[in-house]
Order: sequence, then structure tokens, then C-alpha cells
Amino acid sequence: MAKIRKAVAYRRLERPYTRISKYREKSFIRTNPAKKIIKYNMGNTTKKFEYKLELVSKADIQIRDNAIESARQSSNRILEKKIGSANYYFHILTYPHHILRENPLAAGAGADRFSTGMSHSFGKAIGNAVQLKKGQTIINLSVDKIHLDSAKTAMKRASNKLPCSFLVRVQKNQ
Repeated sequence: MAKIRKAVAYRRLERPYTRISKYREKSFIRTNPAKKIIKYNMGNTTKKFEYKLELVSKADIQIRDNAIESARQSSNRILEKKIGSANYYFHILTYPHHILRENPLAAGAGADRFSTGMSHSFGKAIGNAVQLKKGQTIINLSVDKIHLDSAKTAMKRASNKLPCSFLVRVQKNQ
């Protein structure tokens, strides 16, 4: 399997390009890569909690789905170990709709015989991403007051796994 590129290659927001071709089959992306986010809702989904923590983006950014899954796993692990799965509700709000494409260029001897260069550079689908605007919430976490410190630690851990800086906003539920 090919090595995954650094996140800096996909961080910039880009308009989803749709090519229009006289051949119908060339106007669409051939495959939709599998989403790497396993769960969007974790913990106790029925209970009402006192506090809600939000992970809010400080900049416009594009985040790959494997980074969000990594943030989910690390924060969920802390929450399950410290406070138990019945004492929180963790929810990922964003869905990776944006399909990332890459135009692989061949290098080396004889590469000119099978490489098209930039003449047909639409690219193959290699992954998915979430496009976030400044101030948009990516993760919600609901807990009671006694577990607030553990929840802040978990949200901090989740923000460390994501490629830009995030703000942890704490609100009291009504």
C-alpha cells in the first residue's frame, strides 16, 4: 500500500472541482474511498448532562478523516478509562464529504510512455476530508460537573491530533 502524504498537502480549503466532459463517464469520480471514521456517537446517548464541551476551529481548514478518527480514538480512550462509558456522550458533528484526488506522476526511465503528465490531470480518489470554517464545531462532548476536568483533558488530546489549533468551549446545558 502506498504511503500516506503529510496533512500539509491537503490542509488548504479547495473548491470541489467537477469536470464536465463530452463523455458522460469521465464527468464523475470513479470510486468513493471508504470513510475511516468508525463511530460518530459514543457513550450514553440517552442521559441529559449538565455541561457541554465543544471543539471549535480557529481557522478555515480541511481535515482528513484519518485525523478525525485518531482524535476520536485517543479522546474516547481517556473518557472510558477515567469516567466510564455511562458518564459521557461524545458526538462527531462533521462528515467527510470532500473527496481528495491525486494525479500520480511517473518518474524514471521510460516514464514518458505511460504518463499523461498534466494533460489529463483530474486525479484518482485517494481519501476523504472535512472542510471546516472558522468558528465551526467539530466535536461535542457532554458530561456532568464532577467529570469536567477529565473531559477537558480528552478534548485537549483530540485537538492535539488535528492539524490546526482548536478552542475548547464549555457551556452549561439548560
